[in-house]
Amino acid sequence: MSSPDSIRQNSVQIIFFDAAGTLFEVRGSVGEIYSAAAQRYGVEVEPASLQQEFLRHFPAQPPLAFPRGTPEAELHRLEKEWWRRLVQAVFADRGPFPRFDEFFDGLYEFFRGGEGWRLYDDTVPTLEALQARGLRLAVISNFDSRLDDVLRALRIGHYFAAVHLSTRAGAAKPDPAIFRAALERHQVSAAHAIHVGDGLREDARGAAAAGVNAIWLDRDQSESENGGLTRITRLGQLLELL
Repeated sequence: MSSPDSIRQNSVQIIFFDAAGTLFEVRGSVGEIYSAAAQRYGVEVEPASLQQEFLRHFPAQPPLAFPRGTPEAELHRLEKEWWRRLVQAVFADRGPFPRFDEFFDGLYEFFRGGEGWRLYDDTVPTLEALQARGLRLAVISNFDSRLDDVLRALRIGHYFAAVHLSTRAGAAKPDPAIFRAALERHQVSAAHAIHVGDGLREDARGAAAAGVNAIWLDRDQSESENGGLTRITRLGQLLELL
């Protein structure tokens, strides 16, 4: 664990968390889930192949963000269409898929519930300890409006004062605008906020660019250098920094 010179608890007014990859993860892999779902519609594709295609196409998608103030019904349509284009790209070279729309609708709803996700073991203990210290907690995520349902299904939604989604904020991490919008919503200055997330670019560098105290959660210890950023390898280590 690398830490800054000081992050004093009495100076912290709110802690923001990323969601997927930080608080919870896909149960199994995206490739396994896509493969099992497609098999029910008579389409056989190896999970590893689908996982590879997902990892190739996901970063190429445009930011998952839409204009602020988009009406809720239209927002839901745009969110679903964003994911439809991605899943179509993943299966594009896999041959005919006659019932793709039916397959996709089921897949999209599957990820709304808790069956497709798994909490990290340190998530609830850390959130409970921070809440017991009287700290305000919130989420900043490049997710869509299904996240509200996912957090409820995983029984952690009640820990957060608010959930800030890229689709509603009009900007996606690492754009500093999403962090600034969250700060404005809570009437907190960047110096008195912390953001914790597993994405080096999206979370740590994005938050730092907005002036927020950034903590990079490197669970896989994937990098030897952290570029001067605060890095932890377990969420519980956050408690030791405050």
